[in-house]
Amino acid sequence: MKRAILFITAFFAINSFSQEHFAGLNTSSRVGIISGTNNPAELMNMSNKFEASILGTSFNVSNNKIGFNDILTGKNLETLIFTGNEPVNFRIDGEIYGPSFAMKTKNWAIAITSKASGKLDIVDVDTHLGDALVNSGLNSILGSTTINNDYNQRLNGTTWGEIGLSAATNLLNDSTHKVNIGATFKLLFPGSYSNLGLDKFNGTITNTAGQAYLNNTTANLNITYSGGLAESFSNFNDYSKSVFGSLNGFSGDIGINYQWKDTPESNPKKNQNKYKLNVGLSIKNIGAMTFKDDNNFSTNYVLNIQSTINDPQGLNLNQFENIDNLQQIETILINEGYLDKIEAEKKDFKVKLPTTISLYADVKLISSFYVTGFLQQKLNDNNANDQITAQNILTITPRFNAGFFEVFAPFSSSEISGFNTGLGFRVGGFYIGSGSIITALINDSKQADFYTGFRWAFL
Repeated sequence: MKRAILFITAFFAINSFSQEHFAGLNTSSRVGIISGTNNPAELMNMSNKFEASILGTSFNVSNNKIGFNDILTGKNLETLIFTGNEPVNFRIDGEIYGPSFAMKTKNWAIAITSKASGKLDIVDVDTHLGDALVNSGLNSILGSTTINNDYNQRLNGTTWGEIGLSAATNLLNDSTHKVNIGATFKLLFPGSYSNLGLDKFNGTITNTAGQAYLNNTTANLNITYSGGLAESFSNFNDYSKSVFGSLNGFSGDIGINYQWKDTPESNPKKNQNKYKLNVGLSIKNIGAMTFKDDNNFSTNYVLNIQSTINDPQGLNLNQFENIDNLQQIETILINEGYLDKIEAEKKDFKVKLPTTISLYADVKLISSFYVTGFLQQKLNDNNANDQITAQNILTITPRFNAGFFEVFAPFSSSEISGFNTGLGFRVGGFYIGSGSIITALINDSKQADFYTGFRWAFL
C-alpha cells in the first residue's frame, strides 16, 4: 500500500496537473475540436471550415489534504495526507488527444476524435485506517481507535481509449439568433482496471509500539482487477502501456447551443462566430464499458476479523506496507481466514463512465473582452464500485480574444480542492495553460494542472 501513496505524492510533486480539462480554452469563442468535446453542438460554431488536431494533453491532480507549500517546505507527505478526521480524497486524471479532424458545411458539422484516458483515485478513505495501513499508525497515539463508517471507501485505477464520431446541425440560424444541436457516439476500448472498495467499515485499530492491528471488524469488500493493473496499481508504466484494449463499450454525449449574434460587420468570414451571448448545455459520458481479460477478477466478500485464542490481537496491518497489487491483499486476507464470498467471482464486469451535465454561458462585455460561467455537475455516485469518478466544478473565466491571440484566467471551485485560479494562452493553433498556476504560486493550493496542444485550422 505504501508504494501507491508514494506514487501519488511523487506524481503530484513532479508534474503539474485541474479538475476541469482545458479550463478556459473549452469555452473560447475560437471554436474547434476542444469545444466540441465539451459540447458537440458547438461544432456548428467552428471558426473555420476545417480543423485538424495534432496533439492535445491535459493532466490533473487534486486533493483535500496536501498543499503546494507542503511540498516546497519538504513536509512528510505520507504523514500529512492522513492527518485530521476528514476522509482523504485524491484524484489524478490525464487525457491525451490523438489525431482528430473536424469539418463544417453550411448545414452540418462532423468530427472524428481519438483520446486516451487514465485515472487513479482515492475516494473517502478514513484517515485512521489509511494511516494504519500506510504508516503503521504513526499519526495515531498509542492505544485503540474505533472506526464506524456508513460509506464506501475506494482505491481505484482505470485506463481506456475512445474513438468519437460527432455530428451537429442548426435548428435555427437567422441574422440575430442561432440554435444548434449535436451528439457524439464514442467507441470505448477498456484497457486496465483496479478497484478496492471497503463499504460500511466498522472496526478497532490498536497501535502498540509501531505495530498496528485491526480487530472486531466487519465490512463489505470488493476486489476487482483487469489487465496490467492486476499486477500493480502503483507503477505508472502499468497505466500507460495498456490504455487501448479491445472494443468493448459505447457511450455518448448530447448537447444544445444558443447564440445571440453580434452586429454583423463588412467581412462575414472574420465575424462568422461573433456573438453577444453564447449558451450551451451538454450531457457527457452516457454509457459504460465491459472489461474482458484472462487476468480478470471481480469478487464481493464479507470481511470479518475477530480475535481468537490463537490470534488475540487480530490482523497485523504492518504486513500491507509494501503491497502494490490487489491479488496480494486478497491472498493475505483469505489465507488468514478473514474473507467470506458473498457471490462467485466474475470474469467479465461492467464499469460506468463519469456521466456529467455541463452548463455554460459566454458573454461579450466590450470588443474582444468576454466572461464565461461554467458549471459541471456529476450525475453518478463516486462511491459505487463500478463507477469512474467525476467532480462538481464551478468556473468563471474572463478572457481577451483578439482573434489570432487569446489570453484567459479561469477562477474555479471544485468539491475536493476548493478555490483555484490560473492562466492560459492561445496563439493561432497553439495553446498552453493551467487552471491553478496562480493559486499555486501565491497560495497553498491543493490542486495543480497543466494542458497544452496544437490544432491546425484552415479555410
